[in-house]
Amino acid sequence: MNWYVVYTKPRQESRALLNLQNQGYSCYLPTFQVAKLRAGKLTTRIEPLFSRYLFIELSLDHQSQSWAPIRSTLGVSSFLMFGNEPAHVPHELVEVLREREQAAQAQPVSLYQPGEKLQVIDGPFAGLEAVYHMDDGLARGIVLIELLNRPTKLNVSLGALRKSG
Repeated sequence: MNWYVVYTKPRQESRALLNLQNQGYSCYLPTFQVAKLRAGKLTTRIEPLFSRYLFIELSLDHQSQSWAPIRSTLGVSSFLMFGNEPAHVPHELVEVLREREQAAQAQPVSLYQPGEKLQVIDGPFAGLEAVYHMDDGLARGIVLIELLNRPTKLNVSLGALRKSG
């Protein structure tokens, strides 16, 4: 058995995964948690690590398990190919991805990264530039702003910040 890469239709990784699993295939879709602002509120979503790709475990010979239904599965576009051969992935890589996914499940990817330049868009400091320092709870963060010619820490709602650019 080897792992192969399935190329999915846009934003249909989960649909392809579910449909392939319902057909009895062993599949793996690496995911991670990401923080996003929606209507001014911080939410956490689970997204695919590799957009439009998932892994499927199949036998080496095409006769013992039919590969034809895979290409016609809802959500699937095709196999990732190298020349005329489907691209296979080492078992070790899939195991490393699974281990890292489990380790990362506890901590979502932060909306802003330390050192990132932001703009305060709401509250008494609206219009000032800030440098993101760290998360302070689920929906708040600590930023550095310059007041009286010195950096000052300020605890603000993440919804009150916007990336500069």
